[in-house]
Amino acid sequence: MAHVTLTANERTQFGNGPARRLRKDGLVPGVVYQPGGPSLALSLPDRELRRAMLEGRTGVIDLTVGDSTRPVLLKDWHIHPVRGDVLHVDFQEVDLTQEIEAPVQVVLVGTSLGVREGGVLDQPHREVVVSALPDALPDHLELDVSELAIGDSATVGQLVAPAGVTIVTDPETTIASVVAPSAVIIEEEEVEEAVEVPEGEDAGGGGSDDE
Repeated sequence: MAHVTLTANERTQFGNGPARRLRKDGLVPGVVYQPGGPSLALSLPDRELRRAMLEGRTGVIDLTVGDSTRPVLLKDWHIHPVRGDVLHVDFQEVDLTQEIEAPVQVVLVGTSLGVREGGVLDQPHREVVVSALPDALPDHLELDVSELAIGDSATVGQLVAPAGVTIVTDPETTIASVVAPSAVIIEEEEVEEAVEVPEGEDAGGGGSDDE
């Protein structure tokens, strides 16, 4: 997989105020975690960062800071819950010759038999952890659910990893299942309205007798 390139500037001011000013200028604060060394604070253009996140979400990014370029992986990022802006991003520097463990998305393909019969497809786990060289990390793993009937499930053990990739997650972990639609039972209760009769009045509501 080809590397994505990204350029950043070292950041020397910290705290909420400087971070807000960076975002106002179209920049995103971030950090690179370096093995055996201190973390490196930086800022990146929002537009270029979004491109890199789209193209290299699980791939190696060649991150240039000043005169130095290093291979990194996206480690974590924070998104504004309303605007969708990237608020902060973390990278992990990697050694391209050493295997690492990383989460990889699982994509379900096909329409299951159970869904065609009215069932509901559930995916309790959307990622698995794999071990591979950084350049061998897959963008995603696919799981064909076409044969799943109502009551059936598929586990991590049914995933097929490409050469050089080992799935670390417990093979018995359920990735997808087809369940019957929940039956909603509505119980109707008869409610008797109690009519309070004011003192001195007949329950039938008639007037007093004039005698």
